Amino acid sequence: MHKFRILKTEKGEFRVQFVYNSEIMVWSENYTSKASAKNLVESLKKNAPSAPVIDLTNEETGSGYRFEIDQAKNGETFLRFRAVNGEIMVRSETYKSKASAKNCAESIRRSVANAPLLDQAL
Repeated sequence: MHKFRILKTEKGEFRVQFVYNSEIMVWSENYTSKASAKNLVESLKKNAPSAPVIDLTNEETGSGYRFEIDQAKNGETFLRFRAVNGEIMVRSETYKSKASAKNCAESIRRSVANAPLLDQAL
């Protein structure tokens, strides 16, 4: 089952994770307020289902809300989701195959709108 989790860091900040069963698919930066973390979740639910997947390793370009597949320093690929203003909202681990990064994007697109939010930052 796909779900969002909001976690509280040791420094009292808040991080969002999107998980499938116990596997973390993507995570956010840390936010100083829980409200900001919840806003991220709502934005992903609204914008990710229709966002295009842009493959930067093939020199594709895009604007607006979008998934981007990019190459990490170690040569593997990873996925990130960008907002209209260009800010990175979430990113994934690195994958040995580009197909795995694409599968991650498709899984998020299909599941994010109805994913429940578990607030573990109580």
